Amino acid sequence: MKRAFDLVLVVAAAIALTFLLLPLLALFLRVPPGDLLSALGSKAARDALVVSLETSAVAHAFILGIGTPVAYLLATKRFRGRDALISAIDLPLVLPPAVAGIALLAAFGRRGLLGGSFDALGISIPFTKAAVVLAVIFVASPFYLRQGIAAFAGVDDDLLAAARTLGAGPFRRFRRVALPLALPGLAVGSSLAFARGLGEFGATIMFAGSVPGATQTLPLAIYAQLDQDFDTALAIGCLLVLVSVAVLAAVKLLPSWRSTSPFRFVPSRSS
Repeated sequence: MKRAFDLVLVVAAAIALTFLLLPLLALFLRVPPGDLLSALGSKAARDALVVSLETSAVAHAFILGIGTPVAYLLATKRFRGRDALISAIDLPLVLPPAVAGIALLAAFGRRGLLGGSFDALGISIPFTKAAVVLAVIFVASPFYLRQGIAAFAGVDDDLLAAARTLGAGPFRRFRRVALPLALPGLAVGSSLAFARGLGEFGATIMFAGSVPGATQTLPLAIYAQLDQDFDTALAIGCLLVLVSVAVLAAVKLLPSWRSTSPFRFVPSRSS
């Protein structure tokens, strides 16, 4: 009976791995590597790469700049409505992408909640690069915030208390104690958020459209190239797979770096 059960487990694992890995391998085996590299040099792929890198970089700067203090606040403070706020942060993780896109249109579109105010200022957001940035922030920021909350919550309260007794103010405690100790966890969240933003499709196509050279990101270019140049679509897909593999490797390596790092925080009176 034990051998039969073990055999069932092995077969189930083999089926699962084959199902998950075979499509990814097919991306690389379908076209010779030289042709894939050549396809990545096409105008459609280059334009989509530039748009993706530009919008992802801007969105990621906002995610890090706003998300880090928000994560620190939610990890270290207890107040009424905190749990509801964390639940609201989680909501984009489970929303269908099309719902996220239509929600952004309802908020920032010309007929949206804030559309009149933006029109009065001469600002139009939908179907521009700004729309791509907002879509990326909306879908990717929860990945960073959730990891950031966990990272800051894992900082030893005794170290913060020791810094406080040495005269360090709230900002110095954050900058000299909490932030360095939480940095590996924040880096994991940053990697996940960047990968999620780079691969965003549904909300972007609903809110920003797919204009080549303007709002067409790498995932949108794959969809656009399916009927025009299948090799280019495959090449872009391979590129995104490699990015995902790199992100997974970073996520796996960063916690081990934290545990083996020779650097340790030592409270100091100096700034």
